[in-house]
Amino acid sequence: MPPPSQPNGERRPRAMVIDHAWRGLGPLAQSLSGPGGAPLTRTVKLIVLPLIVRPALRPELSADFLGPEQAARLDELIRESGTRLAATAQWFTLLKRTRRALGIVAGNPQDLYFQRCFELATEHGAPSAGADAMARAVVEDVADTADGRTVEALKSYLADAARRSRLDGELATAWESRPPAPAADPSAAVALAAEVLDACGAPDRTGNAPAYASMIEAGLGGLFGRALWEHANGAWGRDDLPTHLGLTVRQVPPRPEVGRGASTATLPAPLDRTLFERLFVVLQSSARREELPTVPELVGREARRSCAPLGLNDESLRVAVVLGGRLAVGLDPLGTGEHTPGRTAAHRAVNSRWRREASVLRARRMTVSPRPDPDGGVLDALAQDLRTPWAAYMRRLWVRLHGRDVRDAPLEDLASAWAVLDGVARSVMMDHRARVRSALRTLSAAPAPAAGPRSA
Repeated sequence: MPPPSQPNGERRPRAMVIDHAWRGLGPLAQSLSGPGGAPLTRTVKLIVLPLIVRPALRPELSADFLGPEQAARLDELIRESGTRLAATAQWFTLLKRTRRALGIVAGNPQDLYFQRCFELATEHGAPSAGADAMARAVVEDVADTADGRTVEALKSYLADAARRSRLDGELATAWESRPPAPAADPSAAVALAAEVLDACGAPDRTGNAPAYASMIEAGLGGLFGRALWEHANGAWGRDDLPTHLGLTVRQVPPRPEVGRGASTATLPAPLDRTLFERLFVVLQSSARREELPTVPELVGREARRSCAPLGLNDESLRVAVVLGGRLAVGLDPLGTGEHTPGRTAAHRAVNSRWRREASVLRARRMTVSPRPDPDGGVLDALAQDLRTPWAAYMRRLWVRLHGRDVRDAPLEDLASAWAVLDGVARSVMMDHRARVRSALRTLSAAPAPAAGPRSA
């Protein structure tokens, strides 16, 4: 039967089904949950989807929206795994305690240990006699495996003055030897991108679309990136947007520097990042660092990549930037109809999904209301973000494509390209929803202003 609260026949977001089933487990998996009781993002990404749901074996559960039968099956899978998840949480607590005792600080414990803890829970159940020794062995093994693939190793590698000087010279030489910008108008690539995005809304989009293959074969992604080096404008049919769509805050991308540090709170626009900042994001977000090259090889590859068009080596990933830009400039979550040239099937799919969001509906009312924002501007600022959704979309898309480039994972067909483009749109939408909810919780928890004196 469908999970509670799901009307018969209604499709529900898979994320909502997971959240509902997880909360039904109670406090048993507390260390895998957030403060509100929902599963952590990494819990879903590293444990629930790949190890419990296993979409490759259960393709009916791979969709973002599930019918009643599929939702019930997903709910059942998670609840059946309750005991194992409780044991996973206990192992994670033990591994973190062991990590502290050994003085290990490199890496995010969730990225490093979540899947190993699930394996331990599956094989041994909850920690019992001998668990301390087993936990120590796992922590030391993970530390050895990730050796040479940490932010600390990157910082140490780039601290050497002679090495920094050599890398700076290599970057300068690579930047000066870039191929010249093409004479062709980058809007030609954008026009073909519209055809590809229209194919994304077709039932048979699982194969290669001729236009998508043509864009890759013609090197239109690289041509587009080279055009950005010459301050090309007007490619998107909108005079109010730069062609780079916020991938840099400059008129043209600057020559990359080596860099000395990075912070997630202050990362520049993607094409303005230093070598250190580019690799910092890769190392911070990698769940399986053992699959990455060691730091010296990572740095050498990134030095060459950072001077390539759009900061990417693979042509299919560059084409995805062009497709993403064409999609991004037509995103219209508020339904204002402003500045939305040439809607495609992909635009209709993403915009219709976004406009159903409760947070968007509230934001739409706020942006057209003549009354001042009663909450001091918090929600109004979030509403304004929906007027420029392309900014967050392009930044997140580039980071995802860059991660694939580091791992030599091209987008070989239209289905894989659309999965990334649509996935980024969903990610931006979910992030905005979370920010609205957080703002509402903060506002509801704030004490009401004291009543002023009443006049007779």
